[in-house]
Amino acid sequence: MPVADLVRCAWAVKPAAIAYHDNEWGVPVHGDNALFELLVLEGAQAGLSWDTILAKRTRYREVFAGFEAASVATFGPRDVTRLLADPGIVRHRGKIESAIGNARAVLALARERGSFDAFVWSYVEGKPLRNRPRSRDDIPATTPLAERFSKDLRARGFSFVGPTIVYAFMQAAGLVDDHVACCFRSLA
Repeated sequence: MPVADLVRCAWAVKPAAIAYHDNEWGVPVHGDNALFELLVLEGAQAGLSWDTILAKRTRYREVFAGFEAASVATFGPRDVTRLLADPGIVRHRGKIESAIGNARAVLALARERGSFDAFVWSYVEGKPLRNRPRSRDDIPATTPLAERFSKDLRARGFSFVGPTIVYAFMQAAGLVDDHVACCFRSLA
């Protein structure tokens, strides 16, 4: 079947979103820096569309040192000023400072738990939760698990990690697979 004829989740409309949906969303992600990237991008998305973030993702990778948490953790006030002036990313002081603080929290968690990856995946016992909702309306904005995860992250110094952001992170990182039942990805 041609890619254009595939049935997808309703939110995958624009070309970048279609590519993201088809190749990334709901696919298990491992590695501290890859998970850190998704956490930063989900936080940056708060109040904006995911299409906006996808359009800025390449620039985010450039200015946030490829999401190498150890590098981002060293950013200081000059870096914040530099990032606030960059039109290629979301220029929101709180979100930028959150990314830097979250890099430090990722490193602290990695020291404590062996890796940020191990901590993140412990919330689903190492296996993705496959929900198979019937329609977009059946996909929650958050869940009790995301609320618990969010609370734990905040207690460890993370910011911009409310339950809704954390649930979106869980979907993006493949901890949760919420492809609707009619989507070709739910059949894979």
